[in-house]
This record gives sequence, structure tokens and C-alpha cells, in this order.
Amino acid sequence: NDHIFVTAAQDDKNLVYCLDRKGKLLWEATIGNCRKVRHKKGSSCNPSPTTDGKYVFVYFKSGDFACLDFQGKVLWRKNLQEDFGKDTLWFDLGTSPVLTRNLVVIACIHSGPSYLAGFDKATGKTVWKQDRNLNAPEEAAQTYASPIVMTENGKETIIALGADHVTAHNAVTGKEIWRVGDLNPKSNRLFRSIASPVANNNMVIAPYARGKTLTAIKSGGTGDVTASHVRWTKSGVSADVPTPIAYQGKVYVCTDRGKVICLDIETGKEAWSHQLPKGRGAFSASPILADGRFYLVREDGTTFVLQGKGDVKLLATNKLDEFITATPVFADGQILLRTFDHLYCIGQRTAR
Repeated sequence: NDHIFVTAAQDDKNLVYCLDRKGKLLWEATIGNCRKVRHKKGSSCNPSPTTDGKYVFVYFKSGDFACLDFQGKVLWRKNLQEDFGKDTLWFDLGTSPVLTRNLVVIACIHSGPSYLAGFDKATGKTVWKQDRNLNAPEEAAQTYASPIVMTENGKETIIALGADHVTAHNAVTGKEIWRVGDLNPKSNRLFRSIASPVANNNMVIAPYARGKTLTAIKSGGTGDVTASHVRWTKSGVSADVPTPIAYQGKVYVCTDRGKVICLDIETGKEAWSHQLPKGRGAFSASPILADGRFYLVREDGTTFVLQGKGDVKLLATNKLDEFITATPVFADGQILLRTFDHLYCIGQRTAR
């Protein structure tokens, strides 16, 4: 509760910083060397750290993947590109590690041999590795999205988006349970995935087609369920980079140009939409819903606060004048906001 973990790149090194809730640096650790960045919005440390409250797991563009304790000791470390082959992504690695009950899971979906792999949290031992080669063409084979973990038929299930497919995998074995394909036209070879899938009410929501399309899939099938389990598809209502929100039977999308749209998760029917004020830059950070309010961060450092209950309206606009692509984190009444150069903590901490 009192630790903030941040990954960074400095002097060609992959770094992990741990700060306390007052911003004091407690420790830092080096996890290998940086790999060259290809996109002006990218970095060698795009993946977010994740923690189960005992360990913190970090992953870098270089393939370095490590587990540390809360005192900064590296408990294990490996390089997935050395173990399983270099990634062939055209740009900068984006997928983050996700946690199941017993494992930490990484997805590597690119133009080369693609896979999901589950690792023992305590030792880093590879428990399973599941191939995911779906023959999507060129850049369409590549994903920067993170998998998600949901409960399906009472069992932990991993959902992965990329290579023109959504696939569901058994969290214990990695084996594929079901798939939905044909997300992108065969003629378009450049529709890679960046925004991650989300799930609510036994529905999986997949954003794709460079922000042009959103598809809802009923979970719980087996095999190829493309024809049977797709509940609706909306064109012109999606996001390329920001991941949507799925909550209490609704889907909330912030497009890259700041249009916020609310859809019914069962039918896809639009409930409302709101265009945020225009400005410099697009939206790369994902929207956050907290205490009935939406927080939406534009790349130029502007954060918009939108009322999400009753009459939808803009409540506040706050500016930092720094470049932001990271999604904010909310904890105990405070907002942690990362820019390219700084980490800000906003608000007064409240008691749990």
C-alpha cells in the first residue's frame, strides 16, 4: 500500500524505481540494457509493472523480464527474446505482464513465432508456453495490447487480442478454449492492435481496426465461435490506443480524438456521447472511471474530468503542459500521473 513502482530508461539501462507515497525514492534496480526506441511516442519501458502485493514483475522491450521483492532484490530474471526468439514488432513493445492466481503471464504476438507463456511467480520457471500462430498478414499479425484475466464457467481464463483474432486460454495450462477470427478485412495488412480487450457481464469487448471497429463476444464457448458468439459489431465507434472501460453493463470508449461514447454491452446501442474540447495531440492514455467520474488525459498534458452519472458534462480541465501517454493510477484518493519526465501525485491521501 505504501510502494509505488515505476519503470524507466536512463543511460541505456532498464530501471525499476520504488518510491514511497510521499515521493521519496526507496530504491532502484537495473534490469539489463535498453533496446533502441522506434516511435516518438514510445519507450523501451512501455509495459507497466504489476504486483501481487508480495512481488513486483517488470518487462522491457529488450526482452528482460524480472521479479523483485519490495526491498528491491531481484529474485529471478530472464530474457524472453533470448529464450524464445526476438520479437519482430515494427515499433515498441507494449504488452504488460498480467497475473493469474498462481502465474505471471506474458503475451508475445508478432510476425514471428507467437505465444502466450505462464511463469511461476516465485521462481520464474516456465509452467506452460502456448503457441499462438494465426497467419495474419504483415503488421496485422502484431499486437501491443495486454491480455486480460476473467472468470469463465467458474475458471480463470486469459483473453488475448491480436493477429485478427480474440482467443481464450485456460489459465492453468495455456490451452486455447475458444477463438473469434476475421476481425479485420483480409485485404488490410496493417491493422495491428494496440488497445486491450475488456470484459464485463460475460462479454468480451475487442477494439481493433486502428480505432474503427468494436466487437462484443459472448464468453463461454469452445472452438471457433466466430459465427455463434459475436453479439454485435460497431463500425466508427472504437479507439486505436486507449483501452475502453467495461463496467456494470456498459462500455465506455474514448476515441483517439476525444469523443467519449457509452454503449450498452449487450446490444451495442449508444446511450450517450460527449466530445471533449479540441486541442493539441491525441489521446493515448486509457480512460479511468472513479467515483462516478471519468478522467481522460490528452497527450498535451490536459486532464478532463467528465461527470458520468445523470447529465454528462465536463466538470474540470487541468493542465500540466507535459507530454503524457501513460494512464493515470488512482489510490486512496490520490492520482498518480506520469509524464515523459516526471511523476506527479495529486490530491490528499484518504484513509482506507
